[in-house]
Amino acid sequence: MTRILVAEDEPRISAFVARGLESAGYQSVVADDGEAALDIALSGEVDLVLLDVGLPTMDGFEVLRHLRGQGASLPVIMLTARSSTRDTVDGLDAGASDYIAKPFKFDELLARVRSRLRDNVPAPAAGLAHLDVSLDVRTRRATVSGREVDLSAREFALAEQFLGHPGQVLSREQLLSSVWGMDFDPGSNVVDVYVRYLRGKFGHDRIATVRGAGYRWE
Repeated sequence: MTRILVAEDEPRISAFVARGLESAGYQSVVADDGEAALDIALSGEVDLVLLDVGLPTMDGFEVLRHLRGQGASLPVIMLTARSSTRDTVDGLDAGASDYIAKPFKFDELLARVRSRLRDNVPAPAAGLAHLDVSLDVRTRRATVSGREVDLSAREFALAEQFLGHPGQVLSREQLLSSVWGMDFDPGSNVVDVYVRYLRGKFGHDRIATVRGAGYRWE
């Protein structure tokens, strides 16, 4: 579950925000001073920080500068009673992902949280590769030692499963579910047929049969 740090020294506000986040399906953790907020943010245990500017021991700008200085890339939304353009610019220059002035409507804060969390989702890999076999997911092209291999849509999807889990045993049921869907007949031999097709195109020794368990990309 997504975990959000609420770094806010006013108990009334932090409790209000934490309750709202939990009602929206997030976990929350509260810190009421800058040093504690920095420690939690650097722990790797939170996915986003709501950071008040006016924290004791270390203000929000300083927390943010330390956070970015140590390479942390998690999204940070600054919360502040200051609404001047200068403060907004300072926060964004220090590495804030967004900035919201108090008082704020919780729905707006929640929308910004959702937006920043979406921004922080890693882009899917453009390709998969193992030794001399590679798949370009965007163009749907497959190559072996630099030579392009023509794959059908199902063959490509099956090859994606194998190259995404090299060395792991994948059962027929797993492959049926991932490539053909849960409603496909579990008694079908379609996986075995398509593994045979891939062996013919990539080389027989690349996909090992693990008796009674499934297949493994070597």
